[in-house]
Amino acid sequence: MALEVQGGKRPYIGRFAPSPTGPLHDGSLLAAMASFLDARAHHGKWLLRIEDIDTPRVVPGADQIIMTQLRALDMHWDEPPTWQSRNMDRYQAAFDTLMAEHLVYGCACTRQELPWGAYPGTCREGLPAGRQARAWRFKVPPGMERFHDRWQGPQEQDVAGEIGDFIVRRADGLWAYQMVVVVDDGAQGISDIVRGEDLLDSTARQRVLARHLHIDYPRVMHIPVLMDDDGRKLSKQNHAEPLDIAHPMHTLNQAWQALGFPPVVASDLASFWATAKSQWAKRFSVS
Repeated sequence: MALEVQGGKRPYIGRFAPSPTGPLHDGSLLAAMASFLDARAHHGKWLLRIEDIDTPRVVPGADQIIMTQLRALDMHWDEPPTWQSRNMDRYQAAFDTLMAEHLVYGCACTRQELPWGAYPGTCREGLPAGRQARAWRFKVPPGMERFHDRWQGPQEQDVAGEIGDFIVRRADGLWAYQMVVVVDDGAQGISDIVRGEDLLDSTARQRVLARHLHIDYPRVMHIPVLMDDDGRKLSKQNHAEPLDIAHPMHTLNQAWQALGFPPVVASDLASFWATAKSQWAKRFSVS
């Protein structure tokens, strides 16, 4: 499946972007595997980006553990890894662009002051008397945002009505996830995002922000997420166990079957990936 852009085909560049808050677990492996296979099936690049922008949650050394886990599963990235914490100038430049176009504004609201649901625009026309800006919000234009998800199908969201003006710089001074992921994907030329369906709700607002930053937003595929026995998303916060890299074939086959494929019978990792890539390409009509 060719990626069409003005003037020719857009080269496939995918990415896996874990947060270094602990080792990878079975749930995070699904996103890694799906993004890796989609890149390989398209004969494209697969990049590793360490999303360490939320510094209070970063666990020292977790980035190195993640890379060790990926290598043990024979998942190798095609360019040197990048770390968001090293891209502060990039985010400031994007923020300055929005500021120059009057698309961001300071917000004094605390979480306790806000109702559940969409941000009501309390500070959109100026800060209340005697209040100072804590965070900075992006002015969301009205209108429905529509896109196609390669796994979930047609999607639409009224970002202004359902989300409202969202934060791009937090009250603690850190750049918000919605901001940095858009900027990084644009800077790295990402053509395709493959990630968990828990992030599907972020896509519409990221598309809107990307458009106002003059960034060509990637195609998207949001895969199912693994749940624990209590019906919660399997995550580090819920104390998910680290990947079992001592038995890589078993670990990979578990993730592969969780994506809805039959188990792969293979004698080594190279054979596993070759078979999995072929089956992935057939299911998603990759030529």
